[in-house]
Amino acid sequence: MAEQTDTTDLTIRDLGLADYRQVLTLQRELNEQRRAGEISDTVLIVEHPAVITLGARQSANKLLIGAEALARRGIELVQIRRGGGATLHNPGQLVFYPILNLQQLGLGVSEYVRTLEAIGIALLVELGLTCQRRQGYPGLWIDERKIASIGVRVSRQVTRHGMAINVANDLSLFDLMVPCGLDGVKMTSVEKETGRDSDMEAMKRTLVALLRRHFERHQP
Repeated sequence: MAEQTDTTDLTIRDLGLADYRQVLTLQRELNEQRRAGEISDTVLIVEHPAVITLGARQSANKLLIGAEALARRGIELVQIRRGGGATLHNPGQLVFYPILNLQQLGLGVSEYVRTLEAIGIALLVELGLTCQRRQGYPGLWIDERKIASIGVRVSRQVTRHGMAINVANDLSLFDLMVPCGLDGVKMTSVEKETGRDSDMEAMKRTLVALLRRHFERHQP
């Protein structure tokens, strides 16, 4: 997939496998530029090396081993300012971070989160998977198993952070934490549910089409 795709309405950048802290810095920079009107709405698509991020809701940040033990396993630990609790990213997980002006798109925060869920649902339907929302728990579920997580932050109407969909990642790393602070939750992935290898590049192309369909249509 090309590194950058531009239109007057939406810019989509595929960063490949990229360090979480570097992408976090990029999100902050783009967020400031979007608030200043210097750039158009932008979405970053990325995979990350293994990292656990801790959200703003401290009670939901539940680790089952300490930071030093995580470091010995090559897992970074990063405190960030977004909704939700502890979340894991690792290779084989499809992550996207929209940097959008919600006011210009005519979206409230709750509607924006539902739109992210709708994009994930449509993407997974293409792979033969039926997912559900769960009231009060942003993300996507297949029965009692969670396949996608959402955590967002909105500052002066401009978003950052976003959605992570488990595709072909190592799910055993979720055993080192309580995902999103939800005791007893079981994580799943596209490959675990389908029993088939996944084509990440094809999924990215579908995601790009869905992002344009859901976000460009709101443009004034």
